[in-house]
Amino acid sequence: MITALLLFWPALAALVVLLLKGQGAKKVAFVAALVEFAIALFATAGFTPEVTAPQYALDIPWIASAGIGFSIGMDGISLLMVLLTTFLIPLIILSAFKHDYKNPNVFYALILFMQTGLIGVFVSLDAFLFYFFWEVALIPIYFIAAIWGGENRIKVTFKFFVYTIFGSLFMLAAFVYLYFQTPGTHTSNVNAFYQLALDSSSQGWIFWFLFLAFAIKMPVFPFHTWQPDTYTESPAPATMLLSGIMLKMGIYGVLRWLLPVVPLGVSQWDEVVLILSIIGIVYASVIAIRQQDLKRLIAYSSIAHVGLISAGIFTLNEQGLQGGVIQMLSHGINVVGLFFIIDIIYSRTKTREISSLGGITQTTPALSIFFMILLLGSVALPLTNGFVGEFLLLSGVFQFNNYFGAIAGLTIILGAVYMLRMFQGVMFGNKSTHTEGFTDLTFTEMAVLIPLVIMVFWIGLFPNTFLSISEPAVINLLSIIKR
Repeated sequence: MITALLLFWPALAALVVLLLKGQGAKKVAFVAALVEFAIALFATAGFTPEVTAPQYALDIPWIASAGIGFSIGMDGISLLMVLLTTFLIPLIILSAFKHDYKNPNVFYALILFMQTGLIGVFVSLDAFLFYFFWEVALIPIYFIAAIWGGENRIKVTFKFFVYTIFGSLFMLAAFVYLYFQTPGTHTSNVNAFYQLALDSSSQGWIFWFLFLAFAIKMPVFPFHTWQPDTYTESPAPATMLLSGIMLKMGIYGVLRWLLPVVPLGVSQWDEVVLILSIIGIVYASVIAIRQQDLKRLIAYSSIAHVGLISAGIFTLNEQGLQGGVIQMLSHGINVVGLFFIIDIIYSRTKTREISSLGGITQTTPALSIFFMILLLGSVALPLTNGFVGEFLLLSGVFQFNNYFGAIAGLTIILGAVYMLRMFQGVMFGNKSTHTEGFTDLTFTEMAVLIPLVIMVFWIGLFPNTFLSISEPAVINLLSIIKR
């Protein structure tokens, strides 16, 4: 019942927000998002990590004659993704308070509708239900980006939409094939897919059909070309939704629907995926170093971080998988904070060009501190959240192949180069015409950044708070893959 409440509460709240006029819509949306987070915390309090079967499960026949059910539930991996989603959505809504968006009721309702789609992806235990929510999550973000985005929003958003739909069709084709391989009257339940014993040839092509859909969403090199433009042209809340939560759908899909369903396919192609992922790490990092636009720089850094997560989870060892799960949390927190700080800087200066900024730290001690903490978390400084995930991921990659691990480790060096270069160019030096009169953080901006910074240190200092939730689920996942 709790899972169903988590799923439908944002949609019900969105309908209420749609009926409101004026600025009251954003306040109701924010309160509704806080209630959703409270429900997730209540679910966490009653969760038993040692139980690897889905908890708070609900299984109702949806298309009974076809064996398709409304089957939802959470294991440790699902719960962490639900916590990430419900933690970030209120902050993303609050971050938008500083802007006066046209038709605010529609804007905030779309964010809440998207939350339902995101939660649905993370709790679905039926393939076609998963596919349904996968598409549901796409529709609101498409309209948010297309209506409230930048000058090139229509062309860029259309490219993003086409890319994602293209990948989704391959996933749907794979699910239909797997459905017809289940015995008897057929079913699309995830456990039935896990029990299939397909030959290696079938698993090989199914692997690529599923991987293509998930790799586009993450995105992994070379399926990333939609991402920098979309992140740059989208309004700040949409960029935060895309980078902080939506790309986790692809990683989660790999963990839930790719690795355990086609383990023979994974064993055939894991080295290829690791090579693509590592190329993405170096490629995106080098391009990030050359960027002048702050949004594009963080967009490319996100590709590099996701490349390391992808490499880690395809090592199929506990360190790599645990690192991938904890890094999803850390990346979501850091990237949302960094994009929000960029939005703060842009709203005051009307530019995102590093060469046009400078000297901001002279009058903004609070902003400087928060910016530096989030930046250090992103570059994996020890005692911050990024260190835990990157350490586990690199340990997993080194176990798989020393050479791959050495190249993937460049992410730490290159990440420090482009992040510290960005901070130096934006915050230090002499003030420019754009940064004269730059004011420090407002109360609302502080209210967004403080919870993010708390999580940077919480995950960095007490990682077992979260690793203990996912560990039994990860071990169970490995046992299914290697059975």
